[in-house]
Amino acid sequence: MAEHILVGRFGAPHGVRGEIRLQSFTQDPLAIATYGALAAPDGRSFTLKGVRLLRNNMLVARVEGIADRAAAQALNHVELTLSREALPVPDDEDEFYVADLIGLEAVDQSGAPFGTIVAVPNYGGGDLLEVRPLQGGETLLFPFTKAVVPAVEIAARRITVAPPAEVEIDDG
Repeated sequence: MAEHILVGRFGAPHGVRGEIRLQSFTQDPLAIATYGALAAPDGRSFTLKGVRLLRNNMLVARVEGIADRAAAQALNHVELTLSREALPVPDDEDEFYVADLIGLEAVDQSGAPFGTIVAVPNYGGGDLLEVRPLQGGETLLFPFTKAVVPAVEIAARRITVAPPAEVEIDDG
């Protein structure tokens, strides 16, 4: 099976006629409606009949086959993916898919490895890098900003992290 990239997540219903909130993870939030059928992890497929911007990356979507609030509510939290082949190839060294970061080595500014990227969560305040330390133990969370993450090298399979002063990294 081809690798799938997370492109969106359904949210709460919007109104009573089957519209639903849709968080888009595409660079242009409205582009999610241009890719055709979107897949859910359970094998279901969804076709967006129309979307409109609510704010930032939050859309209101009409989904084929969803005609009332109850049907929309049943989709709350369903993640939507596309095959990597259906998405454009990043054309700049500073462009990548978040999925490309998982498994990369995290190194400090001297180049010494200290962990592995295990996730890129976003709890509403921006993307974070979740790093599993080489020595094990609890994962570390770093803001995914240029100040804290000055270099992302997909080809070299590593990310340079300059931890904020209040974060201590145990280097063994």
